[in-house]
Amino acid sequence: MAKKRVAGYAGIWTDEHKIVDAARKIKSLGFSKFDAISPYPLHGMEEACGIKRSSIPYVTFFAGWAGLLFALWFTWWTSAVSWPINVGGKPLFSLAAFIPIMFELTVLVASLVSVGALFYHCNLPQLDPPTIDPDLTSHKFAIFVPENDNGYDETKLAEVFREMGAIETRKVAEY
Repeated sequence: MAKKRVAGYAGIWTDEHKIVDAARKIKSLGFSKFDAISPYPLHGMEEACGIKRSSIPYVTFFAGWAGLLFALWFTWWTSAVSWPINVGGKPLFSLAAFIPIMFELTVLVASLVSVGALFYHCNLPQLDPPTIDPDLTSHKFAIFVPENDNGYDETKLAEVFREMGAIETRKVAEY
């Protein structure tokens, strides 16, 4: 489940606008496996890196439907099949009485499956994750280009990173 770690080259920025421009430049140079690291979401970074829309909303939608159908089946089965009790001539299965249960199970199943899908897509949990720079969790930004990417050349990357305003560039042993 965990990604294989690779070596590569990283550029570090302190300006969030410059890193978005740098990601666009790296993408236009033909790199496709690079990663942008930020302590918080940056507007336009997904488009700059060429990241496609996540499949998690679709997973959530279908998990919600599965939760709703399970709740509908379960309330029908328990009230009309498994334990039918005639109370004052009321029907054995009354849909209006079970709407809160169906809503709650829809939300419960959708949310739990969404969290599981998020963990799966993000390869979490990662034990002993690699660190490029400890300040990337607070106020710095980075672009990491793995050495197995198309056209990888450290001198070219260092030059491009410096042109785009990187305050530091470095070879990374594993990421």
